[in-house]
Order: sequence, then C-alpha cells, then structure tokens
Amino acid sequence: MSDKTIIFSHPTGNANVRAALNGMAEAGILGRFYTSIACYPGNAFDRLGRVKAFSEFRKRSFESQLQPMTRTLPLRELLRLVSSRAGFKSLIKHETGMFSIDAVYRSMDLHVADQVRNGDLKNAAAVYAYEDGAASSFQASKIKGLKCLYDLPIGYWRSARKFLAMEREHRPEWASTLTGFLDSDTKLARKDEELRLADHIFVASSFTAETLKEYPGKLAPVSIIPYGFPDINPGKTYNMDQNTPLKLLFIGGLSQRKGIANIFEAVQGFGRHVELTVVGHKTANDCPALDAALSKHTWIPSLPHSGILKLMREQDILIFPSLFEGFGLVITEAMSQGTPVITTDRTAGPDLIEHGRNGWLIEAGSTKAIQELLEKLIPDRKQVETVGKAALETAGKRPWDRYGMELSDAIKGLIN
Repeated sequence: MSDKTIIFSHPTGNANVRAALNGMAEAGILGRFYTSIACYPGNAFDRLGRVKAFSEFRKRSFESQLQPMTRTLPLRELLRLVSSRAGFKSLIKHETGMFSIDAVYRSMDLHVADQVRNGDLKNAAAVYAYEDGAASSFQASKIKGLKCLYDLPIGYWRSARKFLAMEREHRPEWASTLTGFLDSDTKLARKDEELRLADHIFVASSFTAETLKEYPGKLAPVSIIPYGFPDINPGKTYNMDQNTPLKLLFIGGLSQRKGIANIFEAVQGFGRHVELTVVGHKTANDCPALDAALSKHTWIPSLPHSGILKLMREQDILIFPSLFEGFGLVITEAMSQGTPVITTDRTAGPDLIEHGRNGWLIEAGSTKAIQELLEKLIPDRKQVETVGKAALETAGKRPWDRYGMELSDAIKGLIN
C-alpha cells in the first residue's frame, strides 16, 4: 500500500463507484471506504440479500479486496428502503423526509467529517467524495490539511436550470417531469460550497466539464475521465429485413430532461415502420402528456440489469436524446451489446462516439434531427449493423478497469 491513502465516500455505490474503488485498491491508495450498505460474501448484508424482501442489498456487492477498508453506516439507508417499499412517502419526501436520499447523503457526509476530525487515519492525504455528499467532510478535511477531491457525476446545477428552464417554457405540458427544479436554495448553496472547497474536480464527460463554466466563482482544475464499458457480448444478431419495423429502445427516467417527448414526437409519423419500447419509471405521476404517449407504445416500468442487457441485444437501436446528462451509462451498456446508439451533444456521446461510424450524434432538443436520421436508417439496415459492430469494438477497448486505473493514476499525481 502507498504511504499516502484516500478516504473514499459514497452512500450507495454504483458501477462507476465500484470501478473507482477497485482501481484505487489495486493502486494501493485506498485507505477507507465509507458507505451505507456493502455486501461481501457471507456477511450480514449478503445473507439478508438472499431473502426476497431484501434482494436490493445484492446490488450493493463489492469486490472482496475492499472489505478490510470498508466501514458502513446502514441504519438510515435501511429505513429509506423499508419506507419506500411500505409506501411511507412522507418519510422519503425530497430533501425534507427523515429517510430521504438527501438525508442519507447528509448523514454519511457528517459521519465521514467526524472520522476525518477524530479518526486514526495517519496516512490519509485526501478525501474523495461525490456531489451532495461532500460539504461537511470537505470542511473537516480543510482543517486537517487533507486535499478535497470532488466527483461531479452530472452537470452543474446552474447550467441545468438554464437549459431546462427553456424546455419548461417550450413544453409546459411536460414541466412536471423536470424534477430538478424541486431542489431548495439550501441544497443548491451546498452544491456550490462543495465546489468552492474542492482542490480538484473529476467529471466523466466533456459536457459536464463545459457546464461548470456557469459556476460564478473560481474553480479548481477539472479532469475528464470517461467511465468504462461493461463486458462486451458479441452475440447480437442484426435484423436486415427493411420490411420489418426498426426497433427503437429508450431506457431511463421518464422525464423531458432525457428528451422523451422528442422521441414520441419523432416516431409518430413513421407508423408501422418504427416500433418503440420504453423502459423506465415515471418521474411524475401528474403528466397526462406522458401517460398518453406511453399508451401508444410498449412500456416496461423496470427490469433487472441482466434483463436490460438482453433487451438491448434484441433491439436495433438505443435512442437516448437527453437534454442534460453527466454521462449516460445506458450508452456504454448498449454499445457493449453491439447495439448502436443515437444520442445528443449533451451526454458523454461526443467523448465516445464518432458520428456515423460507431453511433450517431444529434442536436439536443431537436425532434427534426431524430426524424431525419430515422428516415435514413429505416431502409438501411446494413448501416445499423455496421455501426453496431463498430460500437462493440469501441466498447472492447475501454473496460471498466481502465477507468479505475486512469482515475487512480490521476489521484496519485495529486497526493504524492
């Protein structure tokens, strides 16, 4: 292990967090990993995860090499999961709920701050924390002389409001799905405080980096390190019969932030030539425009991850016309299955895709751009196959461990 180590904090964990942790552990710079629930073979969470009611725990599995460094703070997250399943909406209400996701993040941040102030972490050189869970731990780190390394997984909030305010005005019938406007002034000020305290900022796309230009103060240096791709699956069969519908797939939260209205508008003129499948939860239950659109297409509220990958292989194209996205993991997932992607210039698309070669890039918010591209692809299934195979090749060149390695190398350069 390196003489200097990292205190790493994330309340829930996901694919990019796991890759980051694995990279740091292999580089010998991971000192502590703080999270809410962590499954390791045979531990209490792993055993509970075998019970159907607690199967959610199995999604919090980490590599065994991380177990000695892991410290958990499970109670509030456990109660959030129970409250959500039981339908106790007031307890998980955005920001104010006692067991809301915001409360989970704040609780973890305060706990890490306390450990920084009082813990026996002699080799710690920096704290690595994520948006909404870094302010208190960064404040404590400044007092202790530790570097503050900040991970911003989605674009900066001022930029988001700038883009989406225009969309809300243009499509008032979809406004209720734009939930980012629910954040309080206190929460937004906390985001700005995290950025102010950061000594270095890590983002996964050029678009996210670009959004930080809206920050009103002086920013720390920004590193762009794109996420990795899942293991590739070369078994996809391409449908070459142009007399059958072009199968389009959308996966994500059903919000106009993801450009879902543009998809519905674009496909309605193609009739039987296009078949649209939508996978995702509603972000609002009071959007008649969304309900009406979903009734005309195949809608699947949720699928396990293995089911998502299988469905991707069965579709011709993933369409992800997001208006504001820090990365868009569905892009890399689809490409890893050989399914080509249509996405916008406000995702990680420009970092991963060369238009017309291994995917397609369109202008965000443009229904016309989707329509014009579909008009070309419906009769040209050979192009879909060629681009899909190129997408698979791209995915094979950047596995998740490469992201972890690049991130760890960058961190080592900052703490040594």
